[in-house]
Amino acid sequence: MKHLGWKSLLLLLGLVPVLAAAAEGAPTWKEGVNYERLPVAIETRDPAKVEVIEVFSYACIHCKTFQPMVDGWHGKAPDYVDFYQLPAAFDPTWQKLAQAFYAAEALGVTSKVHELIFTSIHDGHVNLADPAELAKLFKDAAGIEPEQFNQVFNSFSVRSRVQQADARTRAYRVQGTPTMIVDGQFRVDARMAGGNAEMLQVVDYLVEQQRALRSAGDSAAPGAANKAE
Repeated sequence: MKHLGWKSLLLLLGLVPVLAAAAEGAPTWKEGVNYERLPVAIETRDPAKVEVIEVFSYACIHCKTFQPMVDGWHGKAPDYVDFYQLPAAFDPTWQKLAQAFYAAEALGVTSKVHELIFTSIHDGHVNLADPAELAKLFKDAAGIEPEQFNQVFNSFSVRSRVQQADARTRAYRVQGTPTMIVDGQFRVDARMAGGNAEMLQVVDYLVEQQRALRSAGDSAAPGAANKAE
């Protein structure tokens, strides 16, 4: 029987991408320095994929700056990555903007209003914590009548999603935005990583690390993570 060489064995285990990056002189990312491991792993929504979450707020100028980079990264992400955004609700203003995010999702108009909410706040200095201003934006950008917007914006389902997002943000121990969460186990921000571009590089590193663990059948893979309260 022919014995597998070490490269072939690593290929079967899915570890080649990580080692190849190291061999090519990629940065060495260190736990506790460039990213942090959460004390309790949080269950992901699709254990078959590696989950990546951006915790953000429309009120955060750094999130506005980061958004085009996230969009570019997401457009090139492999199909084994499950990416979504989680709006932070640290105070009443951020809570209203989180409601706007989930109202847009419920109405199916996120692509029409997402970037506009950022620019209206930070470039146009519009007070979008005012539901009347939000209703006007949704009408102008997406043709949603104010009555329909207000009904969805104030609905139990949207308010519940904001509460759930806030609970999850606290479980991730997020202190500021933007912050990236990888597979319910790791937290990364620009301060730890060294910048926005580096943050996404750390995310890529962690994604491949988690994918390799899955391929190797590691029992510590996030599919077995504990569910957040």
